[in-house]
Amino acid sequence: MEWIRKGNIFNDCHAQVPVVDTNHDGFWRIYYSKRENRGPSLPYYLDVEAGNPHKILRHSSGPILSPGQKGMFDWAGVMPTEIIQVGDLKYLYYIGWANRIDVPYHNNLGLAISHDQGQTWQKYSDGPVFATSAKEPGYVGTISIIKKDALYFGYYLSCRQWREHEGRMEPMYDIKIATSENLIDWTPLNQSAVLLENKEGGISKASVLQIGEEFFLWFAVRNAVDYRDNPANSYRIKCAKSPDLLHWKRTDDLGLDIDLQSTWENSMVEYPHVIAYQNQMFMFYNGNGFGETGFGYAILS
Repeated sequence: MEWIRKGNIFNDCHAQVPVVDTNHDGFWRIYYSKRENRGPSLPYYLDVEAGNPHKILRHSSGPILSPGQKGMFDWAGVMPTEIIQVGDLKYLYYIGWANRIDVPYHNNLGLAISHDQGQTWQKYSDGPVFATSAKEPGYVGTISIIKKDALYFGYYLSCRQWREHEGRMEPMYDIKIATSENLIDWTPLNQSAVLLENKEGGISKASVLQIGEEFFLWFAVRNAVDYRDNPANSYRIKCAKSPDLLHWKRTDDLGLDIDLQSTWENSMVEYPHVIAYQNQMFMFYNGNGFGETGFGYAILS
C-alpha cells in the first residue's frame, strides 16, 4: 500500500495544521490556522465536498476564535489541533501560543465547544484544559484523541527540553500519552508513544486511527537542527502501530516522503491528519515552510 498524492488544495496565508471534521451531511469541514501580515495564528475553516476535497464549497467569513487577553495562555495565537464529536456537541482542541523571554514560545491546550454543529464556537475556559504541570513539566502542543471503552487516549506533543544551536534555542519534543474520562481532565502517563531516534529532535502532530484490530499513529518527524531550510533534515511523515494504544512500534510502511517534482512539498511534509471514509483513507497534511504553501491530501491505495 502507498499514499497517492492528490495535490495542494488550499494555500492562503500560511494555512497550517488541517484538522478534518467528517460529521456533516455531504461535506467535510477542515479547520486550520493562518497568519496574516505576521500577526498571530488564528483559526478558520474550509468546507469541501465529502470524498472530493478539491471541490471547495465555502470559507469561514473570519476567524472562529480570538486570542486571549494579554497574560493568558493563548494571547499570542490560537491553532486548532483536534476535533471530537460528543453527542450533539463538537469539541475543538486548540494550541494556545504565548511568548517567553528564555525561549521563543510556550504552548498549552485549550478547548472550544460548539452547540450548533460548528457554526459558532465558545471557549470552554480562559485557561487551558491540558497544560504544564507537575506531571508534565514541558509545554503541551498538538494532540490526537481516540476512545477505547470508557477511556480517551490523547497523543500529545511534549516538549521537555530546549537546546541552543548557533545562537538559537531549538525545542526537543516527542509524542507522549495522556488519558481522560471526560475530555476535560487529562492525566499524563509520563510515557512516550513515539520516541526520538538517532539525530531526530522533534516529533509533532500525531493522528491516530483504528483499522481492524490494530491502531495506527501517523506523525511528523524532523532532525534536531538545521531543519528549517535543509530538506535533508526537515519534516517527513512516518507511521507507528500498536495492539493496545500503549505500546507502539514504528513501521517502515504507510509514511509519506517529500516529492522532489512538486513545487509545494519538495522540502518538507508535516502535520498529518488521517481519516477513513467509504473504505478509503485520506491524509491531509502541510508542505513546505511549515504550511507556508498550504495543505493538500493523499489517498491510500
